[in-house]
Amino acid sequence: MFNKKKNKVNSDDSFLVMSSLGGDRDAFCEIVSRYQNLLCSLAYSSVGDIKQSEDIAQEVFVEAWKKLDSLLAPEKLKSWLCGILRFKLSHYRRKEEKQPLRNADEIENTDLAANNSEMEDVAIREQQHALLWKALDKMDEIYREPLILFYREHNSVEHVALELDLSEDTAKQRLSRGRKLLQKSMIKYVEDALVKSKPGAGFTAAVLLTISGIAPPAKAAALGAGAVKTSSLFNLASVLGFLVAWSGVISTFFGLKAVLVQSRTQRERQQAIKIVALFMIFALVFVVSMLLLKKLALSTEGVSSAFTISAQLLALTFVASYLALVDYMFKAMRRLRFQERLLYPEAFLGQADQKNAKQREYKSRFTLLGIPLFHFQFTKPEMGDKPAFGWIAGGNIAYGLLFAWGGVAIAPLSVGIVSVGVISVGAVGLGILGIGVVGIGVIGFGVSAIAYKAYASLSALGWESAFSGGFATAKEAAIGAIAQASHVNNDIAAEVVNLSALSQHYLWILAFISVLVIIPAVWHSIKVQQRMKK
Repeated sequence: MFNKKKNKVNSDDSFLVMSSLGGDRDAFCEIVSRYQNLLCSLAYSSVGDIKQSEDIAQEVFVEAWKKLDSLLAPEKLKSWLCGILRFKLSHYRRKEEKQPLRNADEIENTDLAANNSEMEDVAIREQQHALLWKALDKMDEIYREPLILFYREHNSVEHVALELDLSEDTAKQRLSRGRKLLQKSMIKYVEDALVKSKPGAGFTAAVLLTISGIAPPAKAAALGAGAVKTSSLFNLASVLGFLVAWSGVISTFFGLKAVLVQSRTQRERQQAIKIVALFMIFALVFVVSMLLLKKLALSTEGVSSAFTISAQLLALTFVASYLALVDYMFKAMRRLRFQERLLYPEAFLGQADQKNAKQREYKSRFTLLGIPLFHFQFTKPEMGDKPAFGWIAGGNIAYGLLFAWGGVAIAPLSVGIVSVGVISVGAVGLGILGIGVVGIGVIGFGVSAIAYKAYASLSALGWESAFSGGFATAKEAAIGAIAQASHVNNDIAAEVVNLSALSQHYLWILAFISVLVIIPAVWHSIKVQQRMKK
């Protein structure tokens, strides 16, 4: 039975390695989750410091990601990871021998903070860890390693045997001997302390955030091709992630097609292209600037706060610039259309270009409380035009009692360049759930997010919590490559951020965003061509 389970694990490891080589970070996340306890336990058994052992284990996973293409036998993943760990432990011990005063400095710093209640808790935990290690350090490593793993693996002899490549009988013997070596008075304390010291979701998140900016190994194309076809490319998360990443571009493409169909002169067509280009350039400059700030912050020591402030100011600048661009767009289009009607009246002789033409909008005959169920506009903005207004509305400026889509959209469920609502999706999304290039709200998602709970790919500013692959700043908890909060990149932070809930629901969020952004843009473009084409 033991050999069968071992072979199954090896088979799973091979698949995860091949998927990771194909660039699937979710597969590497599974590798981290599978072996983080083993590596942290082995490291702790060697160095006797919980925080340092987790730091070393994180370094192992980061190096493994960078050098995964050098693993010639994927089924030997565990042995390979342990080999990297042993090398780093050896390097750490040699380095520590040259720093004999390190522990004295730590004791002095703890004493100075004795009057602070929070620091007192830290000092107590450090004393507990010191006592724990004092008990464990007296026994040989061959007994210490199984004992640490046993209590971190839910008292499972089978797991200990599997992780250390031992038979169950050998694992039982070593555990029995290890227990006898502990002082009887210390057994219960050591058991409880080891359970509490187990690495959790915060450890996994910290590793993934560290490798987020590192490309897969060079052999990914060669070794990972098969895995990519069966896993990454057809993985639902990958497909939805691709759609979300490109949904703004797809929406902009169909928006440009619609505006070109609505245009009647060469100057109007040139203006349309210019305005779309401005929106795209501003977004591109924002993302590139944020990526550069992240790279500089990770490569420069001691000034992370300055880069973090710069990132948040950059997000606010983007919001202001897009609000200004939307205002400019409407004013410029109205002004040019007014001028072109005077200068080139022959271009506006078609039925669809008359001020009261039915083709210019659709307003349903059915109403509820005197308000149309549907109101959609299909023409460029002109002087004197009123916003679209209905239960479901779409246009340059649209107000909906249920749903609105447009340049500016305001509704409980809204989608637009600038959107405001309960759930809002846009370049700038402001709502209880704000989703966008910059998402602002109680819960915010985006490239940047400013919210009570902020989740973003590059910059998250949250009141309670923040999660980001780049800058994460919050009052209470933050998980990010450059994070600032009371709790940073640990299990408490992971709990406050609600990583488990995020992982369960993010696929639905991605699908929801894709549908809301792409479908209205495609539908509007088709309707504009049907109604407004000359």
